This record gives sequence, structure tokens and C-alpha cells, in this order.
Amino acid sequence: MSSKEIVKTNKAPDAIGAYSQAVKINKMVYLSGQIAIDPKTQQFVDGDIEIQTKMVLDNLKAVVEAAGSKLESVVKTTIYLTDINDFSKVNEIYASFFSAGKPARSTVCVAALPKNAKIEIDAIAEII
Repeated sequence: MSSKEIVKTNKAPDAIGAYSQAVKINKMVYLSGQIAIDPKTQQFVDGDIEIQTKMVLDNLKAVVEAAGSKLESVVKTTIYLTDINDFSKVNEIYASFFSAGKPARSTVCVAALPKNAKIEIDAIAEII
């Protein structure tokens, strides 16, 4: 029988709605989407796409590690962009975080994101 475990870390932003940072079940962890919120201040970082992308990926890394996994064990991500023209800048930063064993990925352009963020990324990882 599987048991669901909620993942919470103070090294990533608190959930700003009715959701968890991540949920572990059956040797997998499902990470909620992250936007560029500084976990130290809980404030949105309204910077350019490069600044927001790095913050988002740092937050995802913190949550996946709190779940007992690592970025190398991420199997799937979804990137949400408000401007598809940011794709190449995001891809360059993303590649630096996922240098080995790149996960499957989808990228979609959306009309808007919470706090007027330019990017949001969610992920699914295997627990190692």
C-alpha cells in the first residue's frame, strides 16, 4: 500500500495557495510549479527572464532535494512562459541545471501567471 507524504522546506517559497510544494508517493515526487519567489523574503522577484528562470530552478532544486531526490532524477518538467520569445534564454539557463540525464520536457506559452511572473516550472522526479 502506498502512502502519500507532503514535502515542505523553508529553502523554497511557501505555497501561496491551496497546494503543497511537493507530494511524494510510490518512489516518485510531484513538484508544484515554482515562480520567482525568494524563499528568504517570500517576495516575488520581478526581474528579467534570466533572473526569474534561475530563481525558479533554484527553488525546484531545493524542493526536490527536500524530498530526498536530486535534479538528476527529474524525469519530466513543464515550462510555462508568458512570452515564447524568451525560450532560448530560458533553455540556456535550464541546460546549466540539467547538464546530465536531461528530463522529458514540455514548454507552453500562457496568457498570464501568478504575480505577473514570466515563467513557471513544475517537475516530476524519481526518489533515489
